[in-house]
Amino acid sequence: MYTSYHAVSGELLFSHTCLTKTEFDVQSQQLSQRQYDFASKNVQIRTQYLLSFASRLEEARDELAYQICIEVGRCLRECEAEITKSIALIRYYAHLAPELLAHKTIATQASLSQVRFEPLGTVLAVMPWNYPVWQILRFAIPALCAGNACMVKPAPSVGKISQMLFELVGEDLPFQLVWLEEKDTEYAISQTQALAFTGSTHTGRHLAALAGKHLRKCVMELGGSNAFIVLNDADIEQAAAEACYSRFRDAGQSCNAAKRIIVHADIAEEFIAAFKRQCQKLQMGAPWLSATTLAPLHRQDLRDSVHAQVMDARAHGAECLLGGEIPENLQGWFYPATILDKVNRQCRVYNEEVFGPVALILRAEDSEHAVMLANDNPFGLGASIYSNDTNHAWQYAERLDAGSVFINRHTSSDLRLPFGGVKDSGFGRELSEFGIYEFVNVKSYWQK
Repeated sequence: MYTSYHAVSGELLFSHTCLTKTEFDVQSQQLSQRQYDFASKNVQIRTQYLLSFASRLEEARDELAYQICIEVGRCLRECEAEITKSIALIRYYAHLAPELLAHKTIATQASLSQVRFEPLGTVLAVMPWNYPVWQILRFAIPALCAGNACMVKPAPSVGKISQMLFELVGEDLPFQLVWLEEKDTEYAISQTQALAFTGSTHTGRHLAALAGKHLRKCVMELGGSNAFIVLNDADIEQAAAEACYSRFRDAGQSCNAAKRIIVHADIAEEFIAAFKRQCQKLQMGAPWLSATTLAPLHRQDLRDSVHAQVMDARAHGAECLLGGEIPENLQGWFYPATILDKVNRQCRVYNEEVFGPVALILRAEDSEHAVMLANDNPFGLGASIYSNDTNHAWQYAERLDAGSVFINRHTSSDLRLPFGGVKDSGFGRELSEFGIYEFVNVKSYWQK
């Protein structure tokens, strides 16, 4: 059952039953036929369909953003930004796809030899709850440009916003929801041609194994515990403000947030004081209010999990400088901005992802030690380095095990750059020109 609730009041917002296997087969076969017809059209026609979809999204922007706000629990302005970025994504690919997917003629001894980028078929996507529009479109738009069909299993707790999104898709695009039961996911993988997944490393391992079993191409965008390195020549006030923003935006429920703040010992006390001042300004409250800067978590079990990690860290020697207690008399699953100092390897949070508003402080003896601490973690999604010596920052950046490194800026995703990780943060890339080639058959042609 797909069931979603108001993130503050707990009111039931939406429910939907799961498909049977027979219903899935019918839906899958119909989508496959639509994909065949869609792929037969040239890329300019396909992108025109996508641009029409972008216009419909733009018209519904406020309604969609408010639904995300109450269903997920994020601040309304963050939800508005999600829709705006999603619209920009569609227009970005609609502009570039004809060039990126054009046939490439290669000089060989043949009279004509080419590489062409042809669709794989239907891509099944298993999607998370935290960015219920952006993360669906991030995989789907380049896949659709290439002529694929996209079948999306949404997270069970965001069914209403998912339905609202797909009501805007229209009949021209082979792009639809599938209310798939979890136990039928392997069957769905076997009946489609590729898999896209965004979510936890634990679930990603399971789904990647199923995709491997059926020899299906997959892209895994998994968890993150991004290092935020502050060297001793950094602009401390800038670094403190950006660390606060990156860690606590979206209530800390982002894989690409700054989570482990690694600060050079020479400036540790000064930085921590500045960071704490920034964090103390955050205001918990209803996420649709403009004054709110720290929204509730999405569900009670998520808050319980975060608090258990905090309590474990404190029990193993970490010092709580701010927060760390579940607030009383607040409706919604709120957790305060929390800072844990003196985190060590005995603490679960040292190696685990913390998916909530908790910042970890790791003190580095010097710059070399900072790089070691950054890499001493299972995850490798992104990292930041703050330093006024950009030449040295680049040298350290090259040694970080991460899919992206930002110098003097917090980690984020840019439409024009590939997004994805290494190690337990998964494999494959989304966004940019590289993202459009993940779900294509790079096919060679040779003519005598």
